[in-house]
Amino acid sequence: MLGDGSRGALIEMTLAKVLYVSETTQIIGMSATLGNISDLQTFLRAENYTNDFRPVQLKEYVKLKDSIYEVKPKEQECFRFSRLLNFKYSSAMQKVDPDHIIALVTEVIPTHSCLVFCPTKKNCENVAAMICKYLKEEFLQQRAAEKAVLLGELRDAGNGAVCPVLRRTVPYGLAYHHSGLTSEERKLVEEAYSNGVLCLLTCTSTLAAGINLPARRVILRSPYVASDFLKRSQYKQMVGRAGRAGMDTVGESVLILQDKERHMAETLVCAPMENCFSNLLHDDGKGLLSLILSLVGLNIASSLLQIGEFMRGTLLSVQQGQLCVETSLQEAVRRCVDLLKDKGLITVAEDSHGQSLQVTKLGKATYKGSVDLSYSDVLYRDLSKGLDGLLLNSCLHLVYLVTPYDMISQCKPDWMTYFRQFTLLSAAEQKMSAAVGVPESFVARKAAGQTVKKSVNMEVVRRMYLALVLFTLLKETNLWSVADKFQLSRGFVQTLLSSSSAFCSCVFHFTEELEEFWPFKALLTELTRRLSYCVKAELVPLMEVAGVTESRAKQLYNAGYKTPTHLANADPAVLSRTIEHLYKKQANQIVASAKMLVNEKAAALQEEVDELLMIPSDLPSALKTQQLL
Repeated sequence: MLGDGSRGALIEMTLAKVLYVSETTQIIGMSATLGNISDLQTFLRAENYTNDFRPVQLKEYVKLKDSIYEVKPKEQECFRFSRLLNFKYSSAMQKVDPDHIIALVTEVIPTHSCLVFCPTKKNCENVAAMICKYLKEEFLQQRAAEKAVLLGELRDAGNGAVCPVLRRTVPYGLAYHHSGLTSEERKLVEEAYSNGVLCLLTCTSTLAAGINLPARRVILRSPYVASDFLKRSQYKQMVGRAGRAGMDTVGESVLILQDKERHMAETLVCAPMENCFSNLLHDDGKGLLSLILSLVGLNIASSLLQIGEFMRGTLLSVQQGQLCVETSLQEAVRRCVDLLKDKGLITVAEDSHGQSLQVTKLGKATYKGSVDLSYSDVLYRDLSKGLDGLLLNSCLHLVYLVTPYDMISQCKPDWMTYFRQFTLLSAAEQKMSAAVGVPESFVARKAAGQTVKKSVNMEVVRRMYLALVLFTLLKETNLWSVADKFQLSRGFVQTLLSSSSAFCSCVFHFTEELEEFWPFKALLTELTRRLSYCVKAELVPLMEVAGVTESRAKQLYNAGYKTPTHLANADPAVLSRTIEHLYKKQANQIVASAKMLVNEKAAALQEEVDELLMIPSDLPSALKTQQLL
């Protein structure tokens, strides 16, 4: 992950700071897909332990037409013929499944588990539905009661709605897994697969890293992720899911190929692992800019000399010769300092020791709020403009101000939907929309398919569209209906909600450091709470208990458990019997969490009481008596 764009830069910054300020902290890094371990070893000042032991043997295969070839990367012909695929397809079935996925999966399911990696989210759903059409009736009988419970839990997670594809596939023991699902749905699917209730998942490449869902057989539907050919590390992460330790003696992977892909696939399965490179200079050096700002703000460095000393402990320093950087690292640092100065985030002053760097109020607000440097000046302008005419008869204006900038690029408005939702706004809300740069006339013309000659900032237009999604969600608190209304996946809407909640907290900390934004402090505190839970007001106290989702909170509230105190005093056995689909283990966890929450709040209140009753010893006795009274 160190080599993964902005996320990699953030990990490198964190590790470099820990290494710089602490000699006792122990860091352990693990990877199965690293080509240049020595660079990481130097960066982390680490000892290296390497082992190729695998508890379950992995056999890799590729499929070309109806032939299966075993992968032999150390031989000259790296694909060695293994067998012909044994299948009997009708002509109609051959048209529906030309890659023989059904034949490959039915060799292992339902006795064993199987993962089918697909290049796109839509393909995951289509493949799962297609396989179901040709499975025998006996699949419906396997663990039927547990599948019925799973469908019930999915219905609860969806506030009474179940995805039509899952409703069709789950009875057969199949499901799909991708970012279009909500986190609750993904968790239920993962648990059901781990417990053997589901025997097959069709999934995207994101399941390969970070989630422990192994299988007897892993099938790669295509050597592509979207339109990009697989990287060696991606391929190894996917096929590495094959083999359940303690359950299987062998794991198999099958990569489905077309004739034209054979040569590239040979390179893919035989190539060495890709190297991991520093991303501090990724995206015009955004990571390096953030690092320098935080170093100055946290008083880790106050001069170019000290920053240079810190930089020698980064992965970028270790790899600067390999990265073919146009300028030296010292020059890159100097350029970043100048840019931070131009942005008004730091000041540079001359003293007896040379240049002294200090963070400005805006700079402090930026790093304390963890605001992306690309957006700090835009956020400042938006908040300043917002103060001039802040709409407070609804939360739309505030929601717009905390809609994440980094999700704008993922938004392609449906103009008819946009116009329909715009017309539902009050006159004041429409006026506010026009003030930020989205007038009704523009949306109406786009919905009518007309050309708009007037120049309009499309980023503002898309951001307002996302703000309308959030605004509607806060009013209706039904993620499924809002996703359907705006023609977005429910997973995307949930991601938008959680990102907005996080960004709202960032904006709150940003405004805390800038006196001119004092009105936002109280407003954003409540909005963060609303975005975090996005439920009716009466359910918010229950949502504070760990393990309680919206659907569960509704069940508990309707059953009379209306506060954390009610839950803390509940009998888990009674709770489990009262609430549908609540297992004894879950009931125990909810009651324990409620008790912990109540005890924490009681302790905090007791501290306040103790402080109020704390009487100075030097007070005259008459005053002591009066204070006690």
